Amino acid sequence: MDELLGPEMDGYQILLRELKERIRTARLQAALAVNQELILLYWGIGREIMERQAREGWGSRVIDRLSADLRRDFPDMTGLSARNLKYMRALAETHPDRAFVQQVVARLPWGHVVRLMENVKDATRREWYARQSIEHGWSRNVLIHQIESNLYERQGKALTNFSRTPFQPFSPNWPNQQHNKTKSNAPNKLGSNK
Repeated sequence: MDELLGPEMDGYQILLRELKERIRTARLQAALAVNQELILLYWGIGREIMERQAREGWGSRVIDRLSADLRRDFPDMTGLSARNLKYMRALAETHPDRAFVQQVVARLPWGHVVRLMENVKDATRREWYARQSIEHGWSRNVLIHQIESNLYERQGKALTNFSRTPFQPFSPNWPNQQHNKTKSNAPNKLGSNK
């Protein structure tokens, strides 16, 4: 390190900064890819449970048994509780389209997905909140706050009110037109309108 003095140090600092950014980016991309695969796995497990329950006539107790057996066989893996398996089944039930799950739902952390299923029953609203969460990078707490404050409805009203307002296209000399109208209607210092 002592050999790096002067201009060489500047080049070293640039290299270090670039490498650190590449490492951070790669780590983030890897985490996002793992999350996406995990959500798709959860959806697949939920779908399989749902289909087998319908086909075999199994009740909800099969989920408890599956959880115990899966946790025994995968002791280092979290997320295999009976409660989580029920969420997986609910995911497959609320989002039957795998393509939608892959394109939208799998871009969210599992905690977001669970909160959306618990708190937003309407599919259109649930999709809207999911997309907004992705677009704005909401944390789980922000997502919950937006749902509880009825952001969907407030946004809808704002958009609806705006769309009902008559739109007058502006001409290139709009400011002059407005100014001239104001000028012609307002009395001048002498009391006349001219």
